[in-house]
Amino acid sequence: MNLDQLRYVVVLAEELHFARAAARLGVHQPRLSRQLRALEDELGVRLFERTTREVHLTPAGTAFLAEARLVLRHAERAERVARQTGRGEVGRLAIGFVGSAGQRMLPGLLRRYRRSYPGVELELREATSSEQVRDLVSGRLDVGILHAGPSGVDHPALASREVYRDELVVAMNRRRPQAHRDPVPLRSLAEEAFVLFPRRLGPALHDRIVRLTRDAGFEPRVAQEAVQMQTIIGLVAADIGVSIVPASVASLRRPDVVFRSPAPKADPISLHLAWRRGESNPLVRTLRALVARAPA
Repeated sequence: MNLDQLRYVVVLAEELHFARAAARLGVHQPRLSRQLRALEDELGVRLFERTTREVHLTPAGTAFLAEARLVLRHAERAERVARQTGRGEVGRLAIGFVGSAGQRMLPGLLRRYRRSYPGVELELREATSSEQVRDLVSGRLDVGILHAGPSGVDHPALASREVYRDELVVAMNRRRPQAHRDPVPLRSLAEEAFVLFPRRLGPALHDRIVRLTRDAGFEPRVAQEAVQMQTIIGLVAADIGVSIVPASVASLRRPDVVFRSPAPKADPISLHLAWRRGESNPLVRTLRALVARAPA
């Protein structure tokens, strides 16, 4: 039994005429007759009663017809899903992202991706850059949006491309004496306590901030470390210290926190889209292509 034979049964049941059914199927009538006879011999039952003037279904044929239609529908769906999956149009895609990406860069990217590929289910996980590198290498993430250095993600198993540049700004409690200044001279923060992101979880961002303060002539005195950007801003609001954060974090508006440009101005921090080298997942390919056509 094969799918062609099932199609022959369905079309002949609809036409009840061998010549018309053969023409509709695009086959010669003798082939149609041979295939149906072979199917009936395999099943051991007659599906059609044939006379010189008419064709009609037997009870067994009527029962078989209903199942044949179901099988053909399932086969068509399997073919469609396989092709869509191969084109990266359906499936599940696990995306990691750092907190600052969730404020500006990620929402626009997700809107464009959902418009282009509505059949793809997205699994979003907020994670630090180091956690994303680990999960990308292990296969728990398909792609990551993370902070990286100028040359990309520093791991031999991963490739990346820059997708967004974010300025660095000073975050401080509104009551601080320097809060009215814009830009804020970095040297004026030399005696301040800092709330910073831990280096082990995001070396690219941490090193950029520390290099900025060192260029201003001082080593930051870290009073508190925090992983989530919302937590950092909350600690700044509590006046635990000042911080230097990506400008996109300023969208986490709080009446007791101000964001000021540093002087001298800092080089921007890069967000990279990262994936495993040699990745064959078509969903990763479609996301990369979307980013390449219209960077966020």
